[in-house]
Amino acid sequence: MDLTGKILRDYSYYLKIERALSPNTVASYLSDLRDFFAVVPVEPAQVSSADIVDYLASRSELSKRSQSRLLSALRSFFGWLVLEGDRKDNPCDAVDPPKLGRYLPDVLSVEEVAAIMDSVNLFGRTGKRDRAILEILYGCGLRVSEAVGLKISDVYLDEGFVRIVGKGNKERIVPMGEMAAEAVREYLAFRPEPSGSGEEDLLFLNRFGRSLSRVSMFNLVKKQALTAGIRKEISPHTFRHSFATHLIENGADLRVVQEMLGHSSILTTEIYTHIDASTWQKAVLDHHPRG
Repeated sequence: MDLTGKILRDYSYYLKIERALSPNTVASYLSDLRDFFAVVPVEPAQVSSADIVDYLASRSELSKRSQSRLLSALRSFFGWLVLEGDRKDNPCDAVDPPKLGRYLPDVLSVEEVAAIMDSVNLFGRTGKRDRAILEILYGCGLRVSEAVGLKISDVYLDEGFVRIVGKGNKERIVPMGEMAAEAVREYLAFRPEPSGSGEEDLLFLNRFGRSLSRVSMFNLVKKQALTAGIRKEISPHTFRHSFATHLIENGADLRVVQEMLGHSSILTTEIYTHIDASTWQKAVLDHHPRG
């Protein structure tokens, strides 16, 4: 293994163990770094700010958001080298990030959410499970990885809440409404037998008794949206965005929504106040005589 490969391996241990990042996040960081060093074949300690600027310029096919994420991955890596004493400076500090517009994620209306829920065939082979997944995604605002890994022992149906261990192994308690709780109860009566000891406590299983993948949950959400006649670009995260937006539209405190989503910074949660503002702004302009 060459020096760069050894350094990347050590960095992956740091991300997994010390920063407790998810496997998907670690894989994304390492992929960006391998791509970078494939084009900039110098040792990490010798990389300059000019190398990074030139590399970003060579990736002009990427959107500004993707370039910003790439720069963030590089900044984190070189910051770790500084902490380890392998560099005196972080070359990313002299690189200006791309100017980004405010990102407003797609959200579903309350009526669209209801249409998706109602479109599930509860008499199908996986209908009760699919309805429970959708109710949990929307009713609790979970990330797809949190829904895939949700354990029966962390679902308190009678008390009306779920216990979630999210990014960075941070634990939070999220209230669960009666519609979501009832959907889970109905699913549990038909839940298949787990295929192995690793699946015994997992809530959502496929028809073979094995854990669901993230891709399976993405496909389920997209299929159900199409069944309901909704043509928006839908993903499991759309339900999370809709959960937060509808809470704020109905007067929920921003700090409460931050806690329920598991955001470490209130600034991340504030995006949903902008979504709400764009909604009423459009309503005003559509109905104002001088709009």
